[in-house]
Amino acid sequence: KKYVPDGVSCKHRLQLQGHLHIKKEEEQLWESPEEKQETDITVRTKNNTKVTSHNREKHFSCIVCGKPFSNRSHLKVHMRIHTGEKPYGCDVCGQRFTCKSSLSVHSRIHTGEKPFVCDVCGKQFRNRTHLKIHSRIHTGEKPYGCGICEKQFRDRTHLKIHSRIHTGEKPFSCGVCNKEFTQKTILSVHLRIHTGDKRFGCDVCGQSFTRKERFLNHMRIHTGEKPFGCEVCSKSFFGKSELKRHMRIHGVEKPFGCDVCGQSFTYKETLSSHMTGHTGVKAYKCDVCEKRFHRKSELKQHMRIHTGEKPFGCDPYIHTAMCVRTILCGAPQRVRAFSLTRKSPYKRPLAVHNRAENS
Repeated sequence: KKYVPDGVSCKHRLQLQGHLHIKKEEEQLWESPEEKQETDITVRTKNNTKVTSHNREKHFSCIVCGKPFSNRSHLKVHMRIHTGEKPYGCDVCGQRFTCKSSLSVHSRIHTGEKPFVCDVCGKQFRNRTHLKIHSRIHTGEKPYGCGICEKQFRDRTHLKIHSRIHTGEKPFSCGVCNKEFTQKTILSVHLRIHTGDKRFGCDVCGQSFTRKERFLNHMRIHTGEKPFGCEVCSKSFFGKSELKRHMRIHGVEKPFGCDVCGQSFTYKETLSSHMTGHTGVKAYKCDVCEKRFHRKSELKQHMRIHTGEKPFGCDPYIHTAMCVRTILCGAPQRVRAFSLTRKSPYKRPLAVHNRAENS
């Protein structure tokens, strides 16, 4: 006769009986009584008291990957990962799942049900795991640490993605240009370049963007909002990425190094520009005279020769009344020859003009 404690409801009585029946079957797998190591399995009674029976260690191991499980049913579900079996299908979109609980969570996407609510901010979630991870934002808990750089994360998924920085792993590849990425979401955004999908449009100027964060940063140009401030010099920026780039000015961080000469740079584009000095490649060509340049900025400066653009003029508010002329109208011939087409750090023509006025 199976022992079932008093006070257990009919539903829980059947669950406990089933558990004890499985326990008896599993005992046949043990070679000796010494292999029995007990852990607690708890059933709650009608009187809200807990009745505990005993379970063993994880004696059911996957023959493919060796992962252990405490009971045969969990092993059966796990084996579907290797076999690819997905017996539970969504009636709405047809997506299939390995276990029934995953289907239940998925169905909430279609129903809009979010039964798990954050006690602090009221945000709602479709499953308890997402709520648990979210709650760490409020508590500041980051239980998952990188073993290389000791950076901490709120969940295991973000740690896994971060670890690819150290390993160099990029498992997601673009089928069009073969560019590789560390995250599937980044690949999805990248694909919009090829499809021309720019789903985020500005209502003010009509400009469109492939990424939401770039759209939000753009909108701040119209509103004037700069929420990301530098703690060192108090300079503010539209986006977080701009602030991150700026912070390298104050620190010693130069993460982009040249493989040829070892020189390091603050920005990736500066390294790319530097590399043209080693390769000799002049990728930027003038459409008018076909002269080629190492850098895009050099081509832009050169084009002013053809367009006649001279954007740098003498500021009459800085100099004396004697200096009311600009280079575009009436400057001395020896100064005007420089054309003042070049931008910082190439402002020598304007400096020569200023010295001429002061002499």
